[in-house]
Amino acid sequence: MRRDDIRNIVIIAHVDHGKTTLVDCLLKQSGQFRDSQLSSERILDSNDQEKERGITILAKNIALPFKGVKINIIDTPGHADFGGEVERVLSMADGALVLVDAAEGPMPQTRFVLSKALECELKPIVVINKVDKPDARPMEVVDEVLDLFLQLGADDSIADFPYIFASAKEGFASHDPADRSGTADRSGTMEPLLNMVLEHIPGPDVQPEEPLQILCTTLAWSEYVGRIAIGRIQAGRIKKGQNVLVSKIDDKFERAKVTAVQVFENLGRVDVEQSEAGDVVAVCGIENIDIGDTICHPDSPNALPRLLVDEPTLEMVFTINTSPFVGKDGKYVTSRNLRERLYKELERNVALRVRDAGTADSFAVSGRGVLHLAVLVETMRREGYELAVSKPQVITREVDGKKEEPFENLVVEVPSVKMGPVMELVGERRGEMIEMFPRGDFTQVTFSIPARGLIGLRTKMLNATQGEAIINHRFDSYRPLGGDVPRRANGVLISNSTGKAVGFSLFNLQDRSELFVKPGEELYEGMIVGENARNEDMVVNPIKEKKLTNMRASGSDENIVLKPPRQMSLEAALEYIEDDELVEVTPNFIRLRKQLLKEADRRRGGRRN
Repeated sequence: MRRDDIRNIVIIAHVDHGKTTLVDCLLKQSGQFRDSQLSSERILDSNDQEKERGITILAKNIALPFKGVKINIIDTPGHADFGGEVERVLSMADGALVLVDAAEGPMPQTRFVLSKALECELKPIVVINKVDKPDARPMEVVDEVLDLFLQLGADDSIADFPYIFASAKEGFASHDPADRSGTADRSGTMEPLLNMVLEHIPGPDVQPEEPLQILCTTLAWSEYVGRIAIGRIQAGRIKKGQNVLVSKIDDKFERAKVTAVQVFENLGRVDVEQSEAGDVVAVCGIENIDIGDTICHPDSPNALPRLLVDEPTLEMVFTINTSPFVGKDGKYVTSRNLRERLYKELERNVALRVRDAGTADSFAVSGRGVLHLAVLVETMRREGYELAVSKPQVITREVDGKKEEPFENLVVEVPSVKMGPVMELVGERRGEMIEMFPRGDFTQVTFSIPARGLIGLRTKMLNATQGEAIINHRFDSYRPLGGDVPRRANGVLISNSTGKAVGFSLFNLQDRSELFVKPGEELYEGMIVGENARNEDMVVNPIKEKKLTNMRASGSDENIVLKPPRQMSLEAALEYIEDDELVEVTPNFIRLRKQLLKEADRRRGGRRN
């Protein structure tokens, strides 16, 4: 039977096409909140890194009432590195709002999330967002979305999708692309979109009289009740105080007792005595539950198929901090701390993999991309961890005796006059152009490129285009392993001493290098302090002071003028280092260093290699 009093929808789109802004707009127009409760932008992006980066990292649930129907809305990330968050929440929905930018049209992540939604047989509504942009081309974008549906194998019933034009920023939806104010539908509100949800998205197909089944798709945590399992009730009912069985990954069942049942309401959750099939619920009291487990009725346990997400393509080694400054900045510095934290992350980050890396204090951590892993490292440093991280490496596989590596689709939008550097950079990294078409003063180019070639490419391309390139990529397929990709062209400056950097020494070094440190900064032997102008590494003494004699006074020379040091973000540092280097991460510092700190050890290691 169908429930008509509820709708479960997921919002999916490419990064920065307006998903979270649309949810903000729906919240503000719902009439359920005071203005002070919705004063900030991107209300659902509550995580500190989400606010700082301006992206959604974690999927979020809210619920809004509309015309007597409860609409459960799931906001998802748009960045390809967090595709695992999208894949696991699609099973909670019956329909999808597919947002597409009215100027950019379908982008790489649009294809990815739409293909996953079609696999789950979700009913789509296409929202052509940002129609208020000067370069909007809404009707062309509708045609491009139709082409995408057909490329993904959608049948006639799905390809004949309903669509609407909107501006989440301005707060209106309209069936007329020329009506930029929304007044033709209902005084510039989102009501036309919500009406489409009620009309075209079916209510959940439920079996309330069958034994209980809830697939856990998300985990939350509370200091008061511990782990909270979130999922949609596929069949049956669940009550507060009920005994249940939980299916585990090894097909075994564990007994548990439900201490509380919560349903989503507006921005939060409220306790209920009972909830039935079709509802998205949060279940408290089950301590040993993981994403993919099924909560079943004790008299008739029947597990649902476990969640399957795409395998990771990138791996880095996380190890304890072994620099001379270990323990000065963080609270958690031991391998036991590191192991516990990484395996705890596996409980909620389904796209992550962790394994021992051959030594007791190092762990190989695999993810979807540099940003996916960098967000984890950044979260850990904010929690007080100290660690060292290796250069990202792509994960290869062997098929029929031949090695294969991951390839990605790379889409670059750049001013047409700056296409030359883009073509040169991608070409030297074994990228091949698939298509190119102009868009006003910009040109959009699609390449096929080995995932290895993407490491470090973003920084180089932004520098080559003065920050004007827009770069997106997504995993495409595994193909036979090809030739080498160019490594970093320049060597580095390596400190041979421990102490504070001195302006006099840095001044003498800056003519033949670009510095990463400033005067007064604490350094240690083996730490990387700059980039050499040549392609070989150079050992330097950045703490050497000016010698004073009877003939030379401290003020007799010219003033020292130092160029500002290069400041690297965590992602930039991870992409910059080579195989024999590490990024040292502490709560307050990001340092580059050699794996072997002493010069004699590096020379011996070089002879062995």
